[in-house]
Amino acid sequence: MSATTPLAALPEVTVPLGALVPPRCRHYFTGRTDRAHYRTRRYDFIGSPPPPRTRRYDFIGSPRHLPLVRAFLDTCAAERDADYRYLFTLLGSELAANALTHSRSGERLGTYTLSCTRSRDGLHLTCRDQGDKHHRSLSLGRRSYLAPDPGGLDPHAESGRGLALLDALASAWGDNGQSDYRQVWFFLAYDLTDNPWNTAA
Repeated sequence: MSATTPLAALPEVTVPLGALVPPRCRHYFTGRTDRAHYRTRRYDFIGSPPPPRTRRYDFIGSPRHLPLVRAFLDTCAAERDADYRYLFTLLGSELAANALTHSRSGERLGTYTLSCTRSRDGLHLTCRDQGDKHHRSLSLGRRSYLAPDPGGLDPHAESGRGLALLDALASAWGDNGQSDYRQVWFFLAYDLTDNPWNTAA
């Protein structure tokens, strides 16, 4: 058979998203508290501080995998109440959607990484993508930081909602300013007393 011979038409099949998760990572998607697995698996030198409590997963760059992203985020916040879990999952989903829309992560064979670190005061989520979709690169030493769309929260806005939500509802957020491998992060404090999410309810 020559290398240029096309494949015969194949039927489409549906595979449960859970089947795509390696067994060693399944506990990241259960929606249950699992303290024993909420640590980066690495060894430090004797006497150094313990590693931060971190969960990290590389996602396939397709919108079809967003339910898996939401399961990951919900599990990261499993120890918190329903409001906190919903808000954390909402903001994290926006980061993932932005990576798919605005970076090479959303192209064929693309991936992006979500890393969640738990601290005493809240959860810190970072989304690392594969860089600008239009392959624009900054000169060495230059940075270009993201900014929310001023009209992003307008109910009629067709785009710009992701960063506007982060700016309005996250305790803090930012990015690394690098278009070649953008890392966007947010921190959501456990105490939502003064968060606009609470006052809007």
